[in-house]
Order: sequence, then structure tokens, then C-alpha cells
Amino acid sequence: MKILAVVPFLNEERYLGTLLESLAQESRPPDRLLLVDDGSVDGSPALAATFARDHPYAELLRRPARAPLADRLADAPEWKAFSWALQQTPGAYDVVAKLDADLRLTGELFAEIERCFEDDPRLGMAGSYLVERSESGALVRHWCPRGHVEGATKFYRHTCLEAITPIPAILGWDTIDEVRARLHGWRTQTFEIPSGPPEHLRRMGSYDGILRGFRRAGAAAWGYGAHPGLVVVSAIARMRARPPILCGAHYLAGWAAAAWRRAPRAEPAARELFRHEQLMRMRWAFSRSDGRPKLGR
Repeated sequence: MKILAVVPFLNEERYLGTLLESLAQESRPPDRLLLVDDGSVDGSPALAATFARDHPYAELLRRPARAPLADRLADAPEWKAFSWALQQTPGAYDVVAKLDADLRLTGELFAEIERCFEDDPRLGMAGSYLVERSESGALVRHWCPRGHVEGATKFYRHTCLEAITPIPAILGWDTIDEVRARLHGWRTQTFEIPSGPPEHLRRMGSYDGILRGFRRAGAAAWGYGAHPGLVVVSAIARMRARPPILCGAHYLAGWAAAAWRRAPRAEPAARELFRHEQLMRMRWAFSRSDGRPKLGR
């Protein structure tokens, strides 16, 4: 099984070196690694160039310069950089991975995900659970539904990726892709990694401000078609996040603003499937808890 991995990055000098160091220690490295600079002005391209020089399977690609935007992440630049890199890459690969640049891997990510794909021919998308360091220094696991694959570690079976492409470059793309995969009969799943889950090195959604990140999460919920009632429930749950109240309020404001301007969203069939799955998860969560929903999608 041949695996191609793509790491888009922009001004990730603080974290990229950690990711690359951990990638070099993988027991089963990718067959090819594309490090895609999306217009950095810091030292991250130099880190990528040095790694590519020392590791023959790695290559640095430089994206054309783009005009600055008020919100760089609003039009899914990570997905655009990933798609662009695939267009520059000849050759056939069985699995294509997209990794965030702010991760620390633990040694067996690629080996375990490869095994999962080999064991299940209907597995179309896979990823790993993630941990994040709390203010106290403890590693805390992200809450993630089993069928969801977080954007930080996205592994696509190539035939599945072909079936669901093109993915709209909008907020919520990293849920629309998996819903489309399930519409096409593929399974999507997050897995435990024997060596431990990768560590997400910054707080999720905090690249350019945590409250802006929560607004984007709300806009993403509009994009993939979250049920309006459950958007409110999710906003209430997010009010427990730091800073209290404001995170949930900004999440709800992001969804409402996207709805008001009729922002682009997934096709009706994908939205309908997502809402059905969301309602089923909510019923299951309430049946197994004290009635308080968990933070999540």
C-alpha cells in the first residue's frame, strides 16, 4: 500500500519542526511527503527545505502568493492547498493523508492507519484521536464521535477521495467530506494508535484568536447542515469553554451570520444525512448521561 502525505502550512515556524521530527521517527513513514508552503513569511519554509534535503521521500512545494484577507481561514485555504498539491503530484497512491503542521506524532500513526485500511476494504476515511495539553500541563483527549475524522489527521482511501471530489472549499469542508463518503457507501472512523494519540500543539481553533475560531466553527455548522435546534444545544455546551459564555455566544453568532447571508453549504442529501446522524448521536448521548450534552459538533 502506497501512502502520500500532504502537510499544508503557513507561518508555522513554532510547531513545524516538532511535527517533522516526529514524522522522521514514524516506524512506517509515508512513501512520499509533500510540505506545502502557503505563503509563509517566517522561518517555516527553511525548516521544510532542510527536512526535504535530508529525507528523500519529502518535497517542499511553494504556493503562489495570495492577497491578504480579513479572515484567512474563511475560504478553506488548507483544503485548497491540499488539493493543489495533489494536482502537482503524478503517480498512483492507495491512501492520501492530510496532516496539520501543529502536531506531534507518536511513532505508529501511519503503520496503524495502513493496517486499518488493509483490514477493511470499505474504510474510506480514517484518522486518529488527538490529545491537547491543558493549562495544568495534563494531556486531555479531544471529544470526537467515532465516525468523525478530525481535520488534523485525515487519511483518504484514494478511490473514496475520487468519489467525493470536488469538496466545496467552504467552512465545514472537513465534515462534508466524510458525510459524502458515507453517502457513497464508505465507512469513516477514528482509531486508537498503539503508541498513543498525536498531540495537537495549540488549542484547537486558536490559530488567529479563540473567539474567531468559535465563530468559524458556527459558520462551519451552517455549511455542513447542522440541525438549528442542536446548534443552540451545542452553543450552550460550548459556553463552558474558556472564556466562559463567550465561546458559545460566538459559535451561535457565527452560525447565525452564515445563515443570514445564506453562505454556501453542502448539497441537500449530505445535509439531510448529517442531521439524521446528529440526532441519533444526541439521543444516544442523552440516554447514557445526566442529560448534559458534551462539547462537540
